[in-house]
Amino acid sequence: MEKEIHGYPVTGMDVVFPHVILLLCLRGSARVMFDMQEIAIEKNDFGILMPGHVFRLIACSEDFTYARVFISAEMVSELKTHAFSHDSDKFNYAPYCHLTDVQAMRVMALLELMEAIASHDLNDLQLRRQMLLSQLSVGYEFINYYRREQDKQWAESRSVKLYTQFCDLVVEHYRENRNVYYYAGLLDYEPRYFSKVFRQYSNGLSPLEWIQQYVATQAKLIMDMDPKQTVKETAYQLGFPTTANFCRYFKRVTGIYPQEYKDLKI
Repeated sequence: MEKEIHGYPVTGMDVVFPHVILLLCLRGSARVMFDMQEIAIEKNDFGILMPGHVFRLIACSEDFTYARVFISAEMVSELKTHAFSHDSDKFNYAPYCHLTDVQAMRVMALLELMEAIASHDLNDLQLRRQMLLSQLSVGYEFINYYRREQDKQWAESRSVKLYTQFCDLVVEHYRENRNVYYYAGLLDYEPRYFSKVFRQYSNGLSPLEWIQQYVATQAKLIMDMDPKQTVKETAYQLGFPTTANFCRYFKRVTGIYPQEYKDLKI
């Protein structure tokens, strides 16, 4: 846990986290992009960011300060059957909720308790893990209660449900399939109607444009993390049948070829 972080090290860069991240805004404000949706963050806003989704800081105030907790990849699968066992998909389309001062104080106290458990010199690691899962389950139920009215409003929107289901499916399957018809079929929608409903919540982006932007973002992240990796290796990692196919795809979405993007980073 990091109790008080001032500002954000990188602005304007897409990031995809492999873990669950808990964020509590302590002071100031920020604007972020989450899965191509802009979100305003203010004091006492609490977020649960699920793995695999795209996060980008647009801008923040000089006094922007927040607490952050990383939940390791090893615990994510256990969380899905314990703390996040129901309605966790709502954090994919509405990751943030606003808390009162008292609610924010309670959440911070719970985060500090989890930090104490994680850093305790218990010899029994399994016991420590179970204690953390128990506290996460308690915290999750509190957050469910705090955001119940917000969730009720979101649940009434058909386009929001469709959007979050689509995003989750793309995160899971984008390496093997980047075809809108495939996802429309999984969601049991006729493709044209699916696109119409999707645009109601996606700021005008079509499903295909969303897929393309997500894939291009993943490609950039891979190339940024390992500059020595070849374009051919990146294409293989993303599931493209050939390097040429990947290069054409990347050029169509970004306006430049992958190697040109790599050269710009040198």
